[in-house]
Parts: sequence; structure tokens; C-alpha cells
Amino acid sequence: MSITTVPNQSDMVDLISSHLDLEGPLLPILHALQHAYGYIPAAANALIADALNITKAEVHGVISFYHDFRENPAGKHVIKICRAEACQSVGGTALAQDTLKKLGLDWHQTSANGAITIEPVYCLGLCACAPAVMVDDQLLGRVDGAKMDAVLKELGA
Repeated sequence: MSITTVPNQSDMVDLISSHLDLEGPLLPILHALQHAYGYIPAAANALIADALNITKAEVHGVISFYHDFRENPAGKHVIKICRAEACQSVGGTALAQDTLKKLGLDWHQTSANGAITIEPVYCLGLCACAPAVMVDDQLLGRVDGAKMDAVLKELGA
């Protein structure tokens, strides 16, 4: 994934056009944009809507429905904390609140130094090892405050 802060409109149009022959092209277009830029640029919404003959509200609705789509660039590292019931039942809520407080962030925000983006996720499939966290693509189970502190330190928080 290459992250470009100012996407070129012509490049976005080309990327969108390359998916128009697919049946149900909206999700493949959104995935391609996120892969290319690291997020879905706001300017792409109107381009997608025009290309698919749908409203910008419909495009935004799909982007906001799926938690993995981003509307802003992510930090160098992404921490996802499980918010499902199994994790909540063994301290996941407190872990999430403490982590957000330590970072001075709310969900979907990125630290000022660009090191960490924090996101909620609604099941990582590690229910037996709850609370669960995903750091970039690495799953971690039985995460407590000390383990999270070590993760944050390692990532430069």
C-alpha cells in the first residue's frame, strides 16, 4: 500500500474506470482506492457516484458501514481493539478506555506523531484468548494493561 496525501483526480478516475465492467463494482472500487492511497479520499465520492449513477450519500453510506474503510490516512501502525461481548466480559472495555486515554485519542483518530491509529473492531476470533487486539496484521490475545503499554512503547506512542 502506498499512501499519497494528495491523490491525483485523473488517477482516481482511471482506477474507478478500471472496475466499471465488474458486476457490483462499488466495493471493488472502494477497496482499490484504499489499497492505492491508504484511505478513500473524499474527492473520490463524487467521482464514484457519477461513474455508477448513484448518489454521493449512497457512496458515503457504504464507506461508513464497513469499519475497514478509512476516510483519512491511517498512522504508521493501526491498533484494533475488540469490542465484542467476549472481550468486554474479561476487561476489554477498560483496556479500550485506558488505551484511548493514554493516547489522548478517540476511536478512528491518529496520534499527533502519526505513529498510531486506534480503531474498534467487533470480533477478531480470539474469544478464548480475550481481550484481543490486532496490531497491524498481528493478533494478540489476553491483552492486559501491561501488555498494551509494551505495545504502545514499541510503536512509539
